[in-house]
Amino acid sequence: MSGFHDVRFPVEVALGARGGPERRTEIVTLASGREERNARWALSRRKYDAGYGVRSIESLSAIVAFFEERRGRLYGFRFRDRLDWTSAPRNAPPLPTDQPLGTGNGVEREFQLVKRYGAAHAPYERPISKPVDGSVRIAVNGSESLAGTHFDCDATSGLVTFRAGHVPPPGATITAGFIFDVPVRFDTDFLEVDLSAFEAGAIPNIPLIEIRV
Repeated sequence: MSGFHDVRFPVEVALGARGGPERRTEIVTLASGREERNARWALSRRKYDAGYGVRSIESLSAIVAFFEERRGRLYGFRFRDRLDWTSAPRNAPPLPTDQPLGTGNGVEREFQLVKRYGAAHAPYERPISKPVDGSVRIAVNGSESLAGTHFDCDATSGLVTFRAGHVPPPGATITAGFIFDVPVRFDTDFLEVDLSAFEAGAIPNIPLIEIRV
């Protein structure tokens, strides 16, 4: 049975990986030369090749062990994207006012962590499902709330829940700051390792792909 292991891919290898977001757009060219464009996916999906981060036989051995424990493509895991891992701009330390989560109505207690990209035209809100435990900071109308006292955050889903007596009042702005990982899986069931080529500088292919959890 497939599932998710709440463990992080070796960070020293992840920091050298290459990859980024992928979109799926359908384009039809009309007789007039104009185009009809349609987004097939509402959410982007990230893909990586972690082979670029392997710098030693020791790290390669660690990846083989990690791959075996995940049973290839069977189990998902956490991955630290060196380009995009915090709620703050330019990967600065997170602040509780980094990202808007919603507006209170005096009743709603649960808010999903999201990260917003863009501003003026069509900002994209990316759901964050794997925040780093203990990193989430929340503010209501700019005043920081206390984790474990005013709210709790599920590190396995990114869902923020305000405790009784601390539900945001009507019209209150809820914001958040956090560090997060990307839920991924191996995109292969065969991890090809050629030690002779590796010694000569060849990079093994270690494809990873984002999953929804």
